[in-house]
Amino acid sequence: MSVADVAPITISSLPVAGIALAIVAAALLAVGNEFQARGISKVSAKVDEPAALGMRQFRRLFKSGVWLLGTLSLGLSVLVQLASLTLAPLIVVQPVGVVALVFAALLTAWATHRLPSRRVVRSILICVGGVAVFVTVAALVAQQHPIQDAELIAILVVLGVVLLALGGSFVYFLRFSPRRAVPPIFFVLAGGALTGFVATLGKTVILRVQTVLESPAFMVDSATILTGACVLGLLVAGGLSIYFVQMSHTGNRPEVVVAGLTVIDPFVAVILGVTILGEAAGAPWWALILFVLAGGVAVAGVFLLSAAQQKDERLAVAASDASGA
Repeated sequence: MSVADVAPITISSLPVAGIALAIVAAALLAVGNEFQARGISKVSAKVDEPAALGMRQFRRLFKSGVWLLGTLSLGLSVLVQLASLTLAPLIVVQPVGVVALVFAALLTAWATHRLPSRRVVRSILICVGGVAVFVTVAALVAQQHPIQDAELIAILVVLGVVLLALGGSFVYFLRFSPRRAVPPIFFVLAGGALTGFVATLGKTVILRVQTVLESPAFMVDSATILTGACVLGLLVAGGLSIYFVQMSHTGNRPEVVVAGLTVIDPFVAVILGVTILGEAAGAPWWALILFVLAGGVAVAGVFLLSAAQQKDERLAVAASDASGA
């Protein structure tokens, strides 16, 4: 396939509604993360170890109005995102969520009464730019089709491998790493990766349900059992992603947490969509190259954003100490 073989873009051919819903979901995600970060900060400040969130602290969170409001916003974000997946291929709408970085930066600036630094703005622009290129190419070449049993099994196997890898990493950090502690960025990456599986499994369940509704009669067969297994995997990945996201707020600023959910999440979902679901099966070679380059740029932006936030915090502390002296 060449560039000339690609159909021209028109309003009717682009998944405009799906992209629009993904933008709304991104805004809800940014608001939810900001409110949850405030709730966790208040609860963590009441314990001797601010970086810890035990069962007692989690119970306190359910009594925090601002945290519950953030949870409601995140829940609405998931529902709106799933709605967008019914209207467009996963590799088109999932990366759109990176615009939540922009919303998060604006919310943080409003809450702290301080404009984001040039380093933060530059990192966000790198993330948004990489994802913008990715979505543009995906809108040209992506396609979706009914999910086959082999594809469902492959997704569940990959999820199992990822869960084992995360569990092993968790044990390593706590038992064998020099600091005997889990680095804050680990929770961000783990939460983003598992959220990517939530999106992918949600997409597969949606397509399977659509297939069942179109069939003349409902039957309990291997396909139905596999769909149930996907729902179970969705619940496991969703529950763990919620835990990791809450832990992310104990050691990272809201922008970094949002970056993990809006860059790592679609990065994982897109890899699954391309390699297993075949949504880019008919893509030309130049599109695949752009996918890799744009995805790499967006992920690099997450690490740059995390480093920029940490540097800004150190500079702010140093300036406060200097003024106090």
